Amino acid sequence: MNFKLFILGLSIVLFVRCQPSQTDPLTPVLPIPDERQLAWQGMEFYAFAHFNMNTFTNMEWGLGDEDPSMFNPTDFDPKQWAKVCKEAGMKGIIITAKHHDGFCLWPTATTEHSVKNAAWKDGKGDIIKEVAEAFRAEGLKFGVYLSPWDRNNADYGTPKYVETFRAQLRELLTNYGEVFEVWFDGANGGSGYYGGANEERRVDKKSYYDWPTTFAMIRELQPNAVVFGDAGPDVRWVGNEHGFAYESTWSNLLRDSVYAGMPEYSKKYSRGQENGTHWVPAEADVSIRPGWYYHPYEDHKVKTLPQLLDIYYNSIGRNSSLLLNFPVDKTGQIHENDVTQLMKLVDKVKEDFSQKIPLKSSNLSASSENGDYVVENLLSSEMKSSWSPASGDGPATVTIDFDEVQTFNRFLVQENISLGQRVKSFELEIQNENGEWKSIAKETTIGYKRILRLPETKTTAVKFTIHDAKDSPVISHLAFYDAPKLLLPPAVDRDKNGTVKLNVVEEGVQVYYSLDGKDPVQSGKVYTQEFEVMLPTKLMAVTKDPISGKFSEVIEVNLQLAKKNWTVVGGDENSGNLIDEDPSTNYISNQNIATIDLGEKQEVSGFTYYPMQNRYLSGLIKTYVFYTSVDGNNWQKAAEGEFGNIANSPIEQRIEFDQRSARFIQLKAKSTTDDQPASFAELGVLLTE
Repeated sequence: MNFKLFILGLSIVLFVRCQPSQTDPLTPVLPIPDERQLAWQGMEFYAFAHFNMNTFTNMEWGLGDEDPSMFNPTDFDPKQWAKVCKEAGMKGIIITAKHHDGFCLWPTATTEHSVKNAAWKDGKGDIIKEVAEAFRAEGLKFGVYLSPWDRNNADYGTPKYVETFRAQLRELLTNYGEVFEVWFDGANGGSGYYGGANEERRVDKKSYYDWPTTFAMIRELQPNAVVFGDAGPDVRWVGNEHGFAYESTWSNLLRDSVYAGMPEYSKKYSRGQENGTHWVPAEADVSIRPGWYYHPYEDHKVKTLPQLLDIYYNSIGRNSSLLLNFPVDKTGQIHENDVTQLMKLVDKVKEDFSQKIPLKSSNLSASSENGDYVVENLLSSEMKSSWSPASGDGPATVTIDFDEVQTFNRFLVQENISLGQRVKSFELEIQNENGEWKSIAKETTIGYKRILRLPETKTTAVKFTIHDAKDSPVISHLAFYDAPKLLLPPAVDRDKNGTVKLNVVEEGVQVYYSLDGKDPVQSGKVYTQEFEVMLPTKLMAVTKDPISGKFSEVIEVNLQLAKKNWTVVGGDENSGNLIDEDPSTNYISNQNIATIDLGEKQEVSGFTYYPMQNRYLSGLIKTYVFYTSVDGNNWQKAAEGEFGNIANSPIEQRIEFDQRSARFIQLKAKSTTDDQPASFAELGVLLTE
């Protein structure tokens, strides 16, 4: 965009049009948060730790018949957890004190299904005590998850179990210091061990637990703790396990219409309601891996930086807190892969908000203010230091004059939620060089915090318009930031026809690549459109921020022979998944064999096998024989062996052997990891260079 040099000052105009105010802004618009909810809201980002019997049985939901002695972490170190969370800026942790299988991480008096009978520390240990102490030593808060369901307890489904459940809760809330959050899962009732009954038990989720009595006990024992559940009473589930809140996220909830585990909750209530009767803000819970508990085969599936950034902006940036789960591994520590990805997220978020557009009170003027709710209060991040327009129908504007053109791509705005959530819709516009306004964002709710990721914007003025509000809006803070580009190597995507695409996660970056082994930074081609690579080739690529001139790391991908002319011999209707260059699709062979016609004779010196990549794996090949053939009739063994540790590390397997001519290849599974029919995501060949 070109700007005229004679511009003496630049301005941002904040324009507000809302319903006529019927009350002074000091009068709350109900519902409003209590003090414990306000303190919780300020935490924003804290940890979940799923660490329990499931960690050692490789399950997500145990049945309750597990041997307590199986619980035996080899190097339990909650201080490592606390240091990781502290370094990441997280404010606390919630630990699964008891999951659905009923195993208790503390030496409870209510059951023998606990650490009292674990091999760990000869039954003398207390996980809850050590975690609580480690986090308080780092100045972090401590919370507990206690499953209302218990698939081990013989009394589950009777009034006697409810008393046992409350006794467990009383122990946790009495013996381990201050608790900031008590977390109740909505999953309860179903099949289980139940003391040896091995049956299905269902309960009336609305009445069985008598939640009001339990909540009253929590208020007595831990008056500062918030209680999490589908219906709160203090904090609610966001309604999904992706870590995303919604474009419209109200902290108001029709709480009396909700109960824990209700089937229609996610669809009808998880977003909150404008006319909600109670203040029950959303908490977005998500695991850093596909599963909540640790599974070795997910070590390579920790969420990527772009995925984690989306989670951050769609939770904290959408009027929700973020509860990020770490599936603690069998040693009793947060896995190094999880720590690496967490710190990438933390570093990038810090970078995104490090370049704040400077504003000072002398830049600000307003056409309308209400008493002490003056415009300069917008510079403060303190919630109760707010700006509000005077009552009436007329528009209210805030003008900010700059000394030079400003560039931004992030917008942050907050309401003073201590007086209620009010804004129903708002819009952001920029002014071009002709003085015309162009809309760049139309959104709905704000709440405690709303963050917009915007295209790179350079402008002389910005207009923020509140189109609709429940009452006169009370805005506590707004700010603009210029976040650096997310510089990650491009993702390489090649289809079976050999067409290569280089995909980037953020617009506005340039991509350079090479196919000759040379450094793409020094001599690469500029990527402008997809291209074809049919033969084995080393592809190297890099992204560049054209503004800063910085480059990402270089990615190297060894592209093998394209599968354009390949066909699967003797397969079924899903056999094409074997050669579609899409690891997310699978071919299942009841004969435990896959045969491919390469279309023409090649000089083959190895093969690649990509196992199934689903969350729940099946049919991974453990031991194999690989054959080649020139005519499809006479076969020669080329390789035989075992894919070592494939159950725990289901990544692409690469096997090399002596060069030979072949038009047909065949991979036969001698055994699979679970004795199920062999599964194949992809099969490929290595050619002699």
